[in-house]
Amino acid sequence: MTLQIAERWFEERHIGDGITLLWEPHVIPLMRCNIWHVRGRDRDLLIDTGMGVASLHDATRHLIDKPVLAVATHTHLDHTGGHHEFEECLVHPAEVSTLTAPEEELSLRNEAYFSAEGRRKLAEAGYEIPDGCMITAIPHAGYDPDRYRLKPAKRVRTAEDGDIVDTGDRSFEVLHLPGHSPGSIGLWEQATGTLFSGDALYDGPLLDQLEGCSVPDYLRTMERLRTLPVRVVHGGHDTSFGRDRMAELIDSYVRSRTT
Repeated sequence: MTLQIAERWFEERHIGDGITLLWEPHVIPLMRCNIWHVRGRDRDLLIDTGMGVASLHDATRHLIDKPVLAVATHTHLDHTGGHHEFEECLVHPAEVSTLTAPEEELSLRNEAYFSAEGRRKLAEAGYEIPDGCMITAIPHAGYDPDRYRLKPAKRVRTAEDGDIVDTGDRSFEVLHLPGHSPGSIGLWEQATGTLFSGDALYDGPLLDQLEGCSVPDYLRTMERLRTLPVRVVHGGHDTSFGRDRMAELIDSYVRSRTT
C-alpha cells in the first residue's frame, strides 16, 4: 500500500479560554487523540502529545514562547508519542515506567500491533480496525511505518491525586481516574469548571476490556466524576461537551456495566 505525503501533519483549532486543540487527521479514529495546549502566564501545558509520527514541538512553535509541561493523561502510545520532545513531563506513578522506558520498536501496521483478540474486542466496542496502517498518509518522503519508534521522555515527575499543576495564572487539580488504565489522570480547574479527562471520559465508545483496564475502577471513577460541577469536558478523543452530556455518558456507561 502506497501512502501519500501529508501537506501538514497537525490541524488545530483555537477554542477560547487560552486553549488550543490539535489533532492528527491522518491517524485512524481510534488512535487520533486530542492534544490540548493551555496557555499560562509562566508556563504552558500540553495535555497529551499524540502518536509522535511527526514533531509536535515543531508544530507548536507558533503557540509556545515559554517553558512547557507535557502532561500524560495516561501512557497509551496514541497519547505520549511526542512527550520526549519536551523538557518536563508529568505522569501518574502507576505509569511512569511506560513513559521513561517505552517499547521502542513498533510497527504502525494494524495487523502487527493489534492482536486478533484485540481487534475483536475493539470491534465489539464500536471501533473497526481496518487492514493496513494506523496512518493514512506519511509526514515526509521515505517515512517507514514499520520503523515507528517511541522515545523515552526526558525529565519526568509524577503526580498523585490532589496535586496541583500551576501555570502562574491557572490552577489545575490532578484527579486520579483509573479504569481505562491504572494511572489515568484528569486535570480539573475548579475556577472555570473545566475538566481535561483524558480517556477516562469522552463522547465515544469507552474502552474497558483491554489490557490494564478495570471495570470496577472505571465505575468508581464514573461515580466520582458524576458529582463534579463541570462546565465543560475536554476529553482524550472526540468533541468537547458540557455537564448534561457528561451525566448522560456516565449514566449510560454505568447502566451497561451494572445491569
